[in-house]
Amino acid sequence: MGRLSGKVAIVTGAASGIGRASAKLFAAEGASVVAFDRAEAVNETVAEIVAAGGKAIAVTGDAGSEAEVSALVDKAVETYGGLDIAFANAGVSGGWITLPELTEASFMDLLRINVVGPAMMIKHASRVMAPKGKGSIICTASVAALRSGAGGTPYSASKAGVISMVQTTAQQLGGTGIRVNAICPGLIETGMTKPIFDGARAKGSEGKIGQLNPLRRAGQPVEIAQMALFLASDDASYVNGQAMVVDGGLSSSHPVARPGSLS
Repeated sequence: MGRLSGKVAIVTGAASGIGRASAKLFAAEGASVVAFDRAEAVNETVAEIVAAGGKAIAVTGDAGSEAEVSALVDKAVETYGGLDIAFANAGVSGGWITLPELTEASFMDLLRINVVGPAMMIKHASRVMAPKGKGSIICTASVAALRSGAGGTPYSASKAGVISMVQTTAQQLGGTGIRVNAICPGLIETGMTKPIFDGARAKGSEGKIGQLNPLRRAGQPVEIAQMALFLASDDASYVNGQAMVVDGGLSSSHPVARPGSLS
């Protein structure tokens, strides 16, 4: 029996990276998965799940649209008879833009996907979970939400908003049995961070990636998926309203000169 045996899970941003790794892991642990993304590659994720003996369907759409998120939740209920887990993972980075480059339009579009989208997932997933008296909702935040240096201003602000929203909605859903938590990944090799990794490889400095954290390496999507699995499972039955950091120890320290670096 898997840790999610008999459960139904939605995973957004499931076409690649953390979302794909999480959808595959959830399915391997027994969940029936509804994989969602705007990219057609979400069908490849589902094909891999089915080929491995799991259960999954693919849905394409806009994670920042309330109508489409609501329809996604309804699709999970229609297809599999309910909803136990919702992982609002879809997001965009917006790039490392400077203040002079910042525009209202680009900022608002990023907030729509990164903040409004998870809010709508919490709203609509909770409406079908509440009658059952339990459920787990997970949102992807970032270490960029904790302090500067890990993302551009719009991205960092949006992810800080995700953490705040997780805290406030966990309180609003008090008494329903629904848990709402966030994951704050550090530097993970995904489609979003591909330019960083490609640039380092082109310069021959791949070995320096992740050098600022104590583990001296970048993370892999499955390492975030493992945290998502924990939060989705009954193993995390008393974890609620939290932002779980998975960053190799990066955020455990203020900037510091390492021993020998000043000699």
